[in-house]
Amino acid sequence: MENTTQPLDHDKTMGILAYIIFFVPLLVGNRTPFITYHTNQGTVLFIFAVAGQIALSILGPMIGSFGFGLLAVLSGVFNLFVLALMILGIINVTKNETKPLPIIGGFSIIK
Repeated sequence: MENTTQPLDHDKTMGILAYIIFFVPLLVGNRTPFITYHTNQGTVLFIFAVAGQIALSILGPMIGSFGFGLLAVLSGVFNLFVLALMILGIINVTKNETKPLPIIGGFSIIK
């Protein structure tokens, strides 16, 4: 869904920061709906990335030493996926769009 009003440069900056350092826009006192939306998306992406890394670190000892290569590949693919979602979110900010990220975009943490 595209916004009908143009976000200010400050809003775009905060939107981009939401995907890089998710908590910075939370500290800003004057949050617009545009900033809040992208801060939510960035926070969900951060939680997804941390949860995925925790899951992979738990999976490591279960696989054992013979699956170390497989675990490295899985970790690399997961990290590339998170990076792709981050870039997609930043592109949405620069296009003034509030489109949800694939797979994780439906979750809402920040109201």
